[in-house]
Amino acid sequence: MASLTTQTLIITIFLLAIPRSFASPPSLEDVFAQCLADFKPSNPKSPIQNFIYTQQSPNFLTILNNYVRNLRYFNNTTRKPVAIVAAADVTHIQATITCAKNLGLQLRIRSGGHDYDGMSYLSTIDFVVLDMFNLRSINIDPKLDTAWVQSGATLGEIYYGVANKSNDLRGFPAGICPGLGAGGHFSGGGYGNMMRKYGLSIDNIIDAKIVDAKGRVLDRSSMGEDLFWALRGGGAASFCVVLAWKIKLVPVPTKVTVFNVETVGNRGSVNITELVTKWQEIADKIDNDLFIRLTLGSSNKTVKASFMGMYLGNSSKLLEIMNAKFPELGLNKTECIEMKWIESVLFWLGIPPGTAPTTSMLNRIPQKQIYLKRKSDYVQKPISRTGLESIFKVLTENENVTMAFNPYGGRMSEIPSTETAFPHRAGNMFKIQYAANWFVPGEAVAKDCLSQTERVFEAMSPYVSKNPREAFLNYRDVDIGKSLNSTYEEGKVYGVKYFKDNFEKLVNIKSRVDPDNFFRYEQSIPVLSSH
Repeated sequence: MASLTTQTLIITIFLLAIPRSFASPPSLEDVFAQCLADFKPSNPKSPIQNFIYTQQSPNFLTILNNYVRNLRYFNNTTRKPVAIVAAADVTHIQATITCAKNLGLQLRIRSGGHDYDGMSYLSTIDFVVLDMFNLRSINIDPKLDTAWVQSGATLGEIYYGVANKSNDLRGFPAGICPGLGAGGHFSGGGYGNMMRKYGLSIDNIIDAKIVDAKGRVLDRSSMGEDLFWALRGGGAASFCVVLAWKIKLVPVPTKVTVFNVETVGNRGSVNITELVTKWQEIADKIDNDLFIRLTLGSSNKTVKASFMGMYLGNSSKLLEIMNAKFPELGLNKTECIEMKWIESVLFWLGIPPGTAPTTSMLNRIPQKQIYLKRKSDYVQKPISRTGLESIFKVLTENENVTMAFNPYGGRMSEIPSTETAFPHRAGNMFKIQYAANWFVPGEAVAKDCLSQTERVFEAMSPYVSKNPREAFLNYRDVDIGKSLNSTYEEGKVYGVKYFKDNFEKLVNIKSRVDPDNFFRYEQSIPVLSSH
């Protein structure tokens, strides 16, 4: 009710300022736009009026849709924001926070739009989207040790810029999808195929520039170590707007080796059950320079497995390791492809070597949008052969669902679970991503794909972490709980799954830095009940 009262009061004041003969009730979007225009300080070189899109703007739906990555949340019935502010200056962020707060509007912060369940551009009440795509600068230190990257920069832009500037001698450990925005991806953890060597993105972040609920621009030293800890893995959107991250670049060899072994049924004389059993034995313990992702799916009632790998070195050394540790896969030299690290980014997207230039990773808008659902799990004990057989049966009955097993171990096991807000460290063998994609609209198809995903997820419950059943924040999943009333009790339901024992510390930090709970959404960190 408080927010409605505030809105009514501001609109009344606005009305009183208009000569009677012209008075007609201004819309909420008009009042918001006027508040932004009046905000001081402003940057005369970058007037905010040029970066506001209201529902009356001809480009409104295009701007909104440009960074929607899940078509489930873009249709005629989806609630649209009052306005989108495509910030191009820090003053635009300060103005958006101040005006949203004054008008009782919720704020949604979007950097790349890969939020699987659309929380960066959805709300059940009046809201505005702060779109970060204009804030995408990447400044690489001449010594090639660090770089400042703004939240709206995509991973493709970061990878390409770093490789280019360093003559292919540096990289950065983050996700395999080049369209991911640095803002959300890094703050939820940020993992990719170098995590066994270098850990997560957050393990290689050394500073940040943020705008807090009071509109102050802070860095690591002025925000304090607690808040800096929370931003790394705790989801920054619960605390502030991240303007930029300072990342630590990592060395990469001049050549890496990639492979993708796909098998239906047997691989030579070895069946899939034996291959997956062996993968579980070695994937989190093998050489830290080697990452092998296992993907399982099925078609025509037959289980398919794909073993996709990257080794930070040449093929002869890779074959030596594989022959010693995973001979059952029978990896041979013709399946090993040596390439630059930057070229491997395209390989992991399924683009055949040599068929697209590395500049293609700079494309921001995908050629095709899809409907999707994702979920996550953590596995801490090997799944038995009998268990695997029953999982395979479930997959053949739910052919829209695939499971990707991403191995942990290596550097991931060396970093304490309390070092950052991201808690899933030693003791985890691998993380599972459940994925269902579909390409046509309609309730029936969506319901079928969602229930298939749920059935596979349910069938996996005996084999995954328990009390809590852990989940990965970057694989945003509203099924595991959501907060409608912003209470601590609601927040704890999903909070302990995402953050385990780090949840209480996150709540304490949140309660201190944002006691009014301005930065909130359906799965934000709650404030303590006493506030």
